[in-house]
Amino acid sequence: MEPVSNPMGAYMTATGFKKHDQTGRSSGARKSSRRTTIQGQFAPRTIEMLESPAYRALSQSAHRVMSRIEIEFAHHGGTDNGRLPVTYDHFEEYGIHRRSIAPAIRELCALGFIEVTEAGKAGNREYRRPNLFRLTFRHTERLGPTEDWRRITTSEEAESLQRGARLQRGVQG
Repeated sequence: MEPVSNPMGAYMTATGFKKHDQTGRSSGARKSSRRTTIQGQFAPRTIEMLESPAYRALSQSAHRVMSRIEIEFAHHGGTDNGRLPVTYDHFEEYGIHRRSIAPAIRELCALGFIEVTEAGKAGNREYRRPNLFRLTFRHTERLGPTEDWRRITTSEEAESLQRGARLQRGVQG
């Protein structure tokens, strides 16, 4: 049986495609047709978390707040979880309406996805401080992920916590 030529510089044998090296000879390595690499930084979330009742109860604002905190985690090189500073301006730049930020943060805390490790402070220049966050599904310098979202086992419980957190005012974390 003759090998079948491929325009990508590989040829097909009975056992699959083989790559060619610079001299035109087979390198012996099989060429995979699966695309398993991701270009650039990414923020993985487990399927178990994505299927959880807590995750499914999240509002759109909460999803955006969590994504923005994950972006900050990536900007810190995957370190400093628990000390991730994200300001209201950062959330607004990401597309979250200012009035939706606090309820979304309370919702994420109640459902166990984030923790506010240090409450921020509004004020003039030198007195202003952003909230500091911890993603519970990522490691910290001292601890592994606590995955607090796992304690919520039913959709009813998740929706009740979500509604209660969004209605609560003046309390954060």
